[in-house]
Amino acid sequence: MPAAGPRPMPLRRERPCLRLPLAASTVAAGFPSPADDYIDVGIDLNEALIRHPSSTFFLRVSGDSMIDAGIQHGDLLVVDRSLEARPGQIVVAVLDGAFTLKRLARHQGRLRLEAANSAYPPLELHQCADVQIWGVAIHVIHSLGRHG
Repeated sequence: MPAAGPRPMPLRRERPCLRLPLAASTVAAGFPSPADDYIDVGIDLNEALIRHPSSTFFLRVSGDSMIDAGIQHGDLLVVDRSLEARPGQIVVAVLDGAFTLKRLARHQGRLRLEAANSAYPPLELHQCADVQIWGVAIHVIHSLGRHG
């Protein structure tokens, strides 16, 4: 593991699962829909977001290279190391000892990492001495603003 950069935070199952209320209906992001006035069964975010607990980690995002993919500075990523990375997926890679978050892409027959921000050029993997695809980002958690 590289000496510099973010440190992955492993999942901890020390506490019992916390089941939070889940509304029985969805919320319309287009035209309004009638609201149901009751709460359905609860949801455990560990069960909803994590399929492989022993290979899943959290990483805090630093920087703005993925803003056009909806990933912002300070967001919390859920990264699954057991998944095979495929072109089109957002991956955590270790390039020459440093973590980076980019979209894996195939370009002219070669794999490269592409930012979701036009200010950043693609990273050609064949030009890096040491490349490791560390995991696949499966969820991003970010705040919609300051609360409280």
